[in-house]
Amino acid sequence: MNFTQQVRNQLTNKLSNQFIRNISWLGASEVIIRLSRLATTVVLARFLSPNDYGLAAVVITIHEFFFVFTRYGANAKLIQANQAEIKDLSNSTFWLNWMIFYSLFLLQCLAAFPLSIIFHDSQIILPLCLMAASYLILPLGTIQADLIARENRLKITAFVNIVQLSLGNLLTIILAILGLGMWSIVLPRLLVAPIWVFIYRRNHPWRPTSKFTTKGWGEIFNFTKSILGTELLKNLRNNLDYLIIGRFLGIEALGIYYFAFNAGLGISMSIISAINSSFYPYICAVKSDFSAFKHRYFSSLKFIGIIIFTWVLLQSLLAPYYVPIVFGEKWVNAIPVLILICLSAIPRPFENAAAQLLIAVGKPNLVLQWNLLFTLIFAGGIIIGIHQQLLGVATAVLLTYALFLPLFSVWATKYVFGSNSKYQAASHNL
Repeated sequence: MNFTQQVRNQLTNKLSNQFIRNISWLGASEVIIRLSRLATTVVLARFLSPNDYGLAAVVITIHEFFFVFTRYGANAKLIQANQAEIKDLSNSTFWLNWMIFYSLFLLQCLAAFPLSIIFHDSQIILPLCLMAASYLILPLGTIQADLIARENRLKITAFVNIVQLSLGNLLTIILAILGLGMWSIVLPRLLVAPIWVFIYRRNHPWRPTSKFTTKGWGEIFNFTKSILGTELLKNLRNNLDYLIIGRFLGIEALGIYYFAFNAGLGISMSIISAINSSFYPYICAVKSDFSAFKHRYFSSLKFIGIIIFTWVLLQSLLAPYYVPIVFGEKWVNAIPVLILICLSAIPRPFENAAAQLLIAVGKPNLVLQWNLLFTLIFAGGIIIGIHQQLLGVATAVLLTYALFLPLFSVWATKYVFGSNSKYQAASHNL
């Protein structure tokens, strides 16, 4: 066999790997999305003031806090469950979703009023209530989305992401040019929700086969309670710097920080999101075969490392050159913050992979405990950093992520695959 044929066969073998195929689909979708988002960020940087950015950041941050309850862990249960359980679990989750999502609609609308007092701006009330309206339609497509992920048909997920987010970015550009300020960021999130539902329902035949039932809710909550707790802590951690900056440094400072975060970490987080969406169903598919399970985990980490290190380092080095050219001179003072936030992306996908590993082996409680500990550490770092203004906050973000996330990643990996691990011992006894 000549060299060309060997290379061709190696590439074919790699591309047959389900994880890499899924990453490829989701990665390709993220490239398209990021191109549209880049255009969006450029337009927003030209047409929105730091104050507009700050108001949008407050609204989106609060909405994300409530939205995290829609990711309470039922999707992880459906992906992990045995085939015999799927029918009953799907029906139970469908009705549970309606109860949770409608409750979130009411709670977000009610919370808008006291929150406007806390942030000293009544302009956030109406957008918060309008964004809450998306909860009233999303349950129609959530089970279909979860089952598609379970079946590793992430090509559809990639297509949904392209259509939904690219259209949302296009609407944002149009509204920003029309002078709608923060509404150009807020309104598209509501307007594209029906599209998400339509595509998922079109691509999966599942429909509820029973009337309202609470059967199985206890089992679902027992599995998802730690996952929900983890998601809440992650959401708090992801938005804690926004909340503290907005409260103590002001809306304009928050606008500068929010720009730096999105321009610096936005693409990296898109890559990380694609990895996360592919990783969990990929390793769960072979969790009954410990050897294959271990191989998939470590081979995926190598692939993740190549992608994330290359991209983040390249973006950080080029930031001083592309920010003034692409976004405008008024954002030059955000460059140091942008670089620090961008570098904090490097350890994130490895920590996410380690957390998903623990969930796959039925230990979401350990992930919850870790996130509680790290959130306290992160909050302490932000409180210390705020005394040095925005640069201090960005430094605190980088240091806490760079120092503590690798420790958890190594510990979780040894917990599952170490020589003294009960999972390792069980595999030897098979």
